[in-house]
Amino acid sequence: MPAATPPSSQFRYPRALLKLSGEVFRGNLDFGIHHGTVQRIAQEIGEVAQEGAEIGVVVGGGNIWRGGEAEKLGMDRITADHMGMIATVLNALALQDALEQLGQPTRTMTAIEMREVAEPFIWRRAVRHLEKGRVVIMAAGSGHPYFSTDTAAVLRATEIRAQAILKATKVDGLYDRDPETDAAAQFIHETSYLDVLSRGLKVMDATAISLAMDNELPIIIFNIRVPGNIRRALEGEPIGTKVS
Repeated sequence: MPAATPPSSQFRYPRALLKLSGEVFRGNLDFGIHHGTVQRIAQEIGEVAQEGAEIGVVVGGGNIWRGGEAEKLGMDRITADHMGMIATVLNALALQDALEQLGQPTRTMTAIEMREVAEPFIWRRAVRHLEKGRVVIMAAGSGHPYFSTDTAAVLRATEIRAQAILKATKVDGLYDRDPETDAAAQFIHETSYLDVLSRGLKVMDATAISLAMDNELPIIIFNIRVPGNIRRALEGEPIGTKVS
């Protein structure tokens, strides 16, 4: 199966997969979707897309539904995970709407078919959308329970032949401990997949890290709350943490 030809661009990573957690969508709210935050992120994505970057986006749904917490309360894990997949579609549609209001062509594709609101994910079609300058938002995870949206992000990045995974967070990058609970946490500028796995660093689950390692996909972890960081990550500026 021939690899898709990457676009020519001034960006270090001209085709990238942006992973947005559900937490990012809620902004400063305790729950739900913060409209202003979604608009700001859409503005940044739209600007780089207009300049030739090909952007795929995988979204989480933790701002709406957390399957792990529901399972602890007695819900069946598979049911809880499927509800989480549906929650990601709500975030995807909110981001799609914000992008389209800016005039940026966008397609939402889902791993679970819901043709009235989104296209089913087909990797060849996703690549074609990217080549035509459309932002492609990929929702419903991988379509399978027991797999996180981080793992889905690495899977989709591999399928669309992305050159990097941009993991947007609410901190500056990767720390050896949780900086929100431990003031002595040390910042890590660059590390390896194996170091992340062996030290149990909390950036992505082990399945996602292993899949990225197998496919030699660098992961850039950065603070989405800093304006312009999506562009900086695409341009290869040394922001956040690089796992490679």
